[in-house]
Amino acid sequence: MIYRHARSIVPENHLTLFENSTSGAIFVDPMGRNQGGTGKKKEKIKCVTHVPSAVFQQGGSSNHLPMPMVRVKKLKKTESGFRATDTRYHSDVNAAIAAFAWKETQLSDSQLDAVWNRVHQSAGWDLGYVDSFVNMDQLPPEIDPELPKTGQKGDKAMHEWMQHADAFLQALLTLEGRGQSPTVHCSQCQVTGAKACYRCLCCDNLGLVCERCIVSAHQYLPLHRIEFWNDIYFAKVTLKSLGLRIQLGHSAGDKCPWPNMAWGDDFVIIDCDQIHPVGLDYCGCGRSSKGQVEQLLERRLYPATVVNPKTAATFRVLETFELLQYESKLSTYEYYQTISRLMDNTGLRVPKDRYPTFLRLVHQWRHLKLLKQTGRGHDPIRGASETRPGECALLCPPCPHPGINLPEGWENVDRGLKFLYALNLALDANFRMKRKDCSSEAADPGLSRGYAYVVDESAFQEYLKKHENETEPKSTCSRHDAVNLADMRPGQGYASSGIATVECSRHNSKRPLAVCSMQRGEKYCNMDYITVLSVQFCILQLFFISYDIACQWFIHLLQRILQIDPSSPLLQPDVEIRFLVPKFHLPAHIPACRNRFAFMLTPGAGLGDGEAPERGWGELNPLATSTREMGPGTRRDTLDYHFGDYNWRKNIRLGDSLLKKMKTATSDVAEHVIAHQELEATISPEKLSSWTDAMVAWELDPSNPNPYEVAVKTPTQAAVWHQLAEEEEKALATGADVSLSDEVSPCSLIAMGIDLEGEQRSLKTLTKSLWDHSQDRQITRVKLRSNALTRKLEEWFSLLQLYIPASIFLRKREPKKKESPKPFEVQLWMPSQIGKLASFDRSLAEIEYRLRNAQAHEALGVLRRNLQIRATLYDIKNRWLRGQGANTRALNALATVQARIAAARDEYRQARTALLALADLLGYTNVDQEFLPLEDKDIRSMVEAEPSSGETRRTLSWIWRRVNAADATEEETQAFVAETIRVEWGKSRARAQRYQEEIKLVQEEMNRTLRFFVWKAADWRRKGVAFRANPTSTEHAEGLKAYAERQAVLCQSLHDAFEHQWAGVPSLVKSAYDEMERPDLFYQRKQKEYERRNKTADKVFASSSIPSSLTVPDSLESMNLD
Repeated sequence: MIYRHARSIVPENHLTLFENSTSGAIFVDPMGRNQGGTGKKKEKIKCVTHVPSAVFQQGGSSNHLPMPMVRVKKLKKTESGFRATDTRYHSDVNAAIAAFAWKETQLSDSQLDAVWNRVHQSAGWDLGYVDSFVNMDQLPPEIDPELPKTGQKGDKAMHEWMQHADAFLQALLTLEGRGQSPTVHCSQCQVTGAKACYRCLCCDNLGLVCERCIVSAHQYLPLHRIEFWNDIYFAKVTLKSLGLRIQLGHSAGDKCPWPNMAWGDDFVIIDCDQIHPVGLDYCGCGRSSKGQVEQLLERRLYPATVVNPKTAATFRVLETFELLQYESKLSTYEYYQTISRLMDNTGLRVPKDRYPTFLRLVHQWRHLKLLKQTGRGHDPIRGASETRPGECALLCPPCPHPGINLPEGWENVDRGLKFLYALNLALDANFRMKRKDCSSEAADPGLSRGYAYVVDESAFQEYLKKHENETEPKSTCSRHDAVNLADMRPGQGYASSGIATVECSRHNSKRPLAVCSMQRGEKYCNMDYITVLSVQFCILQLFFISYDIACQWFIHLLQRILQIDPSSPLLQPDVEIRFLVPKFHLPAHIPACRNRFAFMLTPGAGLGDGEAPERGWGELNPLATSTREMGPGTRRDTLDYHFGDYNWRKNIRLGDSLLKKMKTATSDVAEHVIAHQELEATISPEKLSSWTDAMVAWELDPSNPNPYEVAVKTPTQAAVWHQLAEEEEKALATGADVSLSDEVSPCSLIAMGIDLEGEQRSLKTLTKSLWDHSQDRQITRVKLRSNALTRKLEEWFSLLQLYIPASIFLRKREPKKKESPKPFEVQLWMPSQIGKLASFDRSLAEIEYRLRNAQAHEALGVLRRNLQIRATLYDIKNRWLRGQGANTRALNALATVQARIAAARDEYRQARTALLALADLLGYTNVDQEFLPLEDKDIRSMVEAEPSSGETRRTLSWIWRRVNAADATEEETQAFVAETIRVEWGKSRARAQRYQEEIKLVQEEMNRTLRFFVWKAADWRRKGVAFRANPTSTEHAEGLKAYAERQAVLCQSLHDAFEHQWAGVPSLVKSAYDEMERPDLFYQRKQKEYERRNKTADKVFASSSIPSSLTVPDSLESMNLD
């Protein structure tokens, strides 16, 4: 038996009970010592025990699952004797208490820790939490009260709070007065007559004090908020009105004998919680040789001006707002208004307006922080104005930086490993970041002139003048608005249409000098300029550059770069550049581009996706409402500051991001490698050898034939027309012509009928667009087209009866209608419509079949092309277009594209119906398998999921897979199947290689990150002693060294933290390679994962968790306290 009191757990033979004569309380003493007590608790004996499941299995019913149980017996002394209670609990946590008692006496510490680990995982708390209840003589709850129960709606803590809302409200209202038992006289000084009527809202438990004490208590806390009790309520007062003055230039508590009062004695300090009017004095006795600005800065007060400042902001408020805006993109105006309302939220006593001043202070503060954090203040030779372009940008540690984080001999590695030392770049533009045409460069030049991420505006404008009359070539790929709308103006009242950037595509970091404004659309000259500047110091041999329209932009790129910078690293003879299209944008391109510019098909690209800028835009876009109202210089500086913070957050999270990439690659690489090996086992060695040679040739030189493209035979109506014309020419030459008209041949007749069907569909669509309030012009246009079609139909039937006389009787047998049919409702009686109803020349049916075949393929091609365009338009609209005008134009463009999609859909469906009828007539087979039914759910782009289907279950519509010709011969079909297998083999090979490359890439990036922080720490330590070359004051030298050392320690700490976090990477890599070499290991892991996902979670403390040898002592069972 185990008795438990508080945290003492002892076996029965070590238990001593005694009665303390002073308190009358019974205590449990594990060692038999007399502990005594001073409490007034009643005499009580408490027994807690755990009944193992084995007991229930032996004596209980087999119909019930075994469950752990806690049995608590209490014996309390009352006036009339003793009262006993016996309670049983079925609870994991309560069972853990008893289990802990058993295991303290009979199990090892490791087994005991394992028990509490399972309790922590099951219930969410540890031993200390349980003990807090036991010490209060309470049984712990069965679940965490701060977490919602399973199946319970809402937050349990919130529901419980609602029951106490009145108590909280009462407490808040009580604080509006002086509280319980208010003091009349000051409790601090005890001076007779000193009335206690002041309190501080910032001090902790100061209470009510007199005027003299409140001033004395705030000599070193002059920015606290004070309230005065006017016998009815508390009113706000300032410490200045009570006589408190802030003395500058002297040590704490020292008053200047001849203080210089701040000009006008209306000095204002902006702090986090209020705009404080203060009494402020400068040193006038000569003890301090520093000027007013320096005296303010000594007290961490940032002055608004350098001559007779009347306003200052605390360093604290500037730091708080800086980080707050980086995180929330809060505007300066909103933050200032918040502080102002904290001072007065009624509008009756509005504080002095210091908003323009605060704007200037924030701007200057961030610029100083930019210079400070990048070591510009440690340069003994060059001042802030001599900062070099891009010098204040934070570098990306995992990216390759020659002379910083690359190993020796990196430039001499084999060609197959050069991708490890390649620079991955991504370009994109953001048209939400517009700027209104306000202010000017002369009025607002900015503080940072190309110091960090945004290019120097003066040099950029000179460059743009040389290209202002250039016109972008139209896209030869899909309808890319980035190309076709490059000359679009930003709109009335706007000076800039957005910004463009170059980023590290693998780690989402902004490159130095890689951001510029867009004057119109996404012009090539803007993108060329920032690309050249962003790599001007990168002496590398391989570059991967991804861009939404890389298939168009890379044409003549090197010639354009030559005009910008003839010495650019991109123009060096030993440099290789691979151009890519981001994965999300790739489906909007034509098939040739999708194969040539795909990340997954490019050697060395790893598992990159090129969408790094898109992730950055999502974080930056909320700032657009603020930057569009700024002047040009302030906007550029603001972007620099935000991009700097963006890069910093990316840098400190590299431990998680790189480890996540490694886990993803090592977890999935074996699956793709094994799948590729299994596929190769089904292919002959001769084919593998030839396919591999072609694949390697293309990978070395993309100008070679692309092995991922299938040679597809896709007939067109023009091609079929040409073949029919040649056959007709031969028939005329041999005298075998069967034409019944000198003007219309059988081929022309069928083609005419197909054209008439198209006009009928078009007229039907146009007629449906009319409504009750259509204008006369619209109605007239439809009527004229209807009349023209009627005349064409009359001509058609006159020709049709020559070749198919039975058409006359078929028309007469048509059911009569009250109203004459509309032209688009008239049946043309093509051979496919006649079928077996009447006899006619079989050659007419064969001609129609060939033309219908080409028509169906062309319709699918038009459908696919317009679906790509629609996907691109939707993407552009959702990401960039804002405002009624822009969205209206986008919707009109989408409506036009949607009309083309609907027309192609109807044309395919009509062609397929005709093909099935003709196939039945001519005896052709498998036509229904070649031309599948086109349902509405099939009409979607490559990136769209099927309706009611999520992204994880997205499948490709059949319209993107069926592109081979239906009239192909058996040999052509076999060749097509072989080509398909070859392409699938190539893609399988690419996937396996990309995953293996990713493992090597991430390993090298981790090593480069560690080397970078070692270099950075050493660089900061060098800066810390650089001042010795230019002597300075002792206190300044100490500050320089202290800051440099702090930064060095920070870099070393990041290095150590990442190194520790990545300690398990070698084992992950080894396991991945072991699974590739031994597929059975991979299948075993997958089986375990499957079983773990599908296994029903058992209770944490099942019967097996308690030793079966433990049984409930007989003494406990026989003990009857009732």
